Amino acid sequence: MSKTIGQIREANREYVKKFGEKGKLPIPPKKMIAILTCMDARLDPEKFAGLDEGDAHIVRNAGGRASDDAIRSLIVSHKLLGTDTWYVIHHTDCGMETFTDKVMHNLLAKSLDTACRDEQGWHNPNENGGSEEGKYINWLTITNQHTSIVDDVKRIKQHPLVPDYIQIYGFLYDVKTGKLEEIKEASEAGESKHQFS
Repeated sequence: MSKTIGQIREANREYVKKFGEKGKLPIPPKKMIAILTCMDARLDPEKFAGLDEGDAHIVRNAGGRASDDAIRSLIVSHKLLGTDTWYVIHHTDCGMETFTDKVMHNLLAKSLDTACRDEQGWHNPNENGGSEEGKYINWLTITNQHTSIVDDVKRIKQHPLVPDYIQIYGFLYDVKTGKLEEIKEASEAGESKHQFS
């Protein structure tokens, strides 16, 4: 049994006691925004963006990348729940900067157990058999954070199922200071060309 299951059960019991009126929150997010960001445990989008439960949709994946599934979620967020402003937020010291697709392919081909990292890079502590399936996945690794943010905003903005009036902003979150730095080129690429009268 997991060491954390008891902690989660207890935390939930305490959460339920203070749940209050949250059961009445509507399905659409109050602020009509969606955030695409990384799954990194050091990021708390609700806190660094000043949000409460019910304010925004938060879409998370490894690197906060504009994968097909992330875009699917953003499209649902807009089409069915009305969000019209999206934020792509990557962060410093991201694990997706520490390997390449080839490294991941090789690791997975030899073992499915958790890999280790040292000054020589990533390696398997044991090679007890893996799978070649990893070579069929685009891992969306990152070589430059600014470039990846711009690329992701552009990919989302240019998607044929994303209407032009959606405004998309790009940011880099600093895990050492908590500061959000707007990436001007990304936000410019995500500007709405739609004129409201």
